[in-house]
Amino acid sequence: MAKKRIFSGMQPSGNFHMGNYQVLANWINMQAEYDCVYAIVDWHALTSSYEDTSRIPERIEHMALDWLSAGLDPEKNIIFVQSHVKEHAELHLLLSMMTPLSWLERVPTYKDKLQQLGEMGKEINTYGFLGYPELMAADIMLYKADAVPVAEDQIPHLELTREIVRRFANLYKPVFPEPQAILSPLLPGIDGRKMSKSYGNEIPYAAEPDELQARVRLMITDPQRVKKTDPGDPDICTVYTFHKIFSPEHSEIAGHCRNAGIGCVDCKKRLAQKMITTLADVHGRRKELAAKPDKIKEILAYGAERARKIAAATMEEVRSIMHLS
Repeated sequence: MAKKRIFSGMQPSGNFHMGNYQVLANWINMQAEYDCVYAIVDWHALTSSYEDTSRIPERIEHMALDWLSAGLDPEKNIIFVQSHVKEHAELHLLLSMMTPLSWLERVPTYKDKLQQLGEMGKEINTYGFLGYPELMAADIMLYKADAVPVAEDQIPHLELTREIVRRFANLYKPVFPEPQAILSPLLPGIDGRKMSKSYGNEIPYAAEPDELQARVRLMITDPQRVKKTDPGDPDICTVYTFHKIFSPEHSEIAGHCRNAGIGCVDCKKRLAQKMITTLADVHGRRKELAAKPDKIKEILAYGAERARKIAAATMEEVRSIMHLS
């Protein structure tokens, strides 16, 4: 029996950060059970960062380094750069011809990000930004993915994909499966908000121990806990959210917090050490791979070659159904 196929991607709009730590961990766990296709979606990065594209090649290389050093196997997974497979753009174009404008305008994150990034001085009232979820749909449909690992804020985008799949089937012929969501939780930024370089609240995945400790020291804790002798509430503490991932004894830590048996400074020190220890092997592999840039290019080229075979077959079928052959 054929494995179900997974598609997911991340955009190289900045350095990979710890907000996506669990997402990447889930990808690694899935590679034994699913047929996985993972893309560095550089065209998506242009939707909000089109003014200066000079650092995109560097960020693509860094993202590939992070993925591979974390344990993604290029033999078990198809790992590639989105723009290296031109069929993504072709399917996006064809789908955009049949998708009602109102479907794109009602995506909840559209107006939120338009306002948020606009306040930061970015001009993103563009066709490309509005069509971001359409391109995401093309990415998923091109590989006939059965499921997509997504964070909760991406659920509306995936539902749009499912609507587009149904519309394509009604207009032409059933070709694509309706992809299911596999929820992948995100870790918050040091200020408790969603981790993002735009907010300046990120912890770089490749941070050296000194930088990691410095970022952890800045994490917000229970605002009601002013003194060490005050009992705390770990459930509203950003530090404890990370402890639940990195510290096996997190339940014990929660008890100490509630009983004022540990102060926030010591709690942060413990967390930083746990994170440094957990990531030590990953960072070691990353340094070894970084010394072999040609190897990274070979892996991405190999992945693109494999992705193109699937994409070409899908587009041949789509063109035939749409009488475009």
